[in-house]
Amino acid sequence: MSMMRVIARWVDDSLESPLAVDLVIENGRVVGPSLAFGCIDYDGSRRPFTLDELGRIAFENGAFWTCFLRQADMRVGAEFPIQFGQGDEGIYKIVKIALPGSKA
Repeated sequence: MSMMRVIARWVDDSLESPLAVDLVIENGRVVGPSLAFGCIDYDGSRRPFTLDELGRIAFENGAFWTCFLRQADMRVGAEFPIQFGQGDEGIYKIVKIALPGSKA
């Protein structure tokens, strides 16, 4: 098991709203029900969040989205949906998986 940083970008606009989440990964899958921490660049500012075992992204202001990253294969190119609070959905693609803090 390793703690890894997963970086994903929105498929419709790869420059809009990139996100990063630190997850425990084993054999290409997210493991454990632990709370994960991440950040998304949204509306011009970085917004930290938690990702729980049910896939709920919770922001500090009380808003939440539903994210299906935990069900995705942990490999570059894998896609997963996020349901935004207002009923919209976006597809994200994993573009990098690396050790947190690494420049690789």
